[in-house]
Amino acid sequence: MELSGKRIAILTEDYFDEQEFIYANLRLREAGATVTIVAPKGGTEYHSKVGWANRSDKAASDVQAADFDAVVVPGGYAPDRMRRDPAMVRLVRDAVAEGKIVAAICHAGWILVTADVLRGRTVTGFFSLEPELRGAGAEYVDR
Repeated sequence: MELSGKRIAILTEDYFDEQEFIYANLRLREAGATVTIVAPKGGTEYHSKVGWANRSDKAASDVQAADFDAVVVPGGYAPDRMRRDPAMVRLVRDAVAEGKIVAAICHAGWILVTADVLRGRTVTGFFSLEPELRGAGAEYVDR
């Protein structure tokens, strides 16, 4: 798939799942997308569950959903930390409201719950999130 000209935000925070982050980041860039790593603080190092580091490009407070064509949220425990930051939640909420693609991997459903964007949607995610996803108004499917 050719993604030249597409602008994609990948969100990060401490305790991200390195496989979900690395694979998304590399494949999107390989397909020609311009990827921006967005976190609570720009220019800051964040560490995965096993200590692998990445550096954010921008703070969520310094970007808007309109700056991107899509938002990718890798899992791990990072989404639980992301949802504590109002700017991260706003970015996800606005991206959904603007009809952008928002890819939430594994535990990333946590930030979707906090952003209150699941009502009436069909979603999947890590099985332990099913009660929260359903409680937020989503139809949970295991696929």
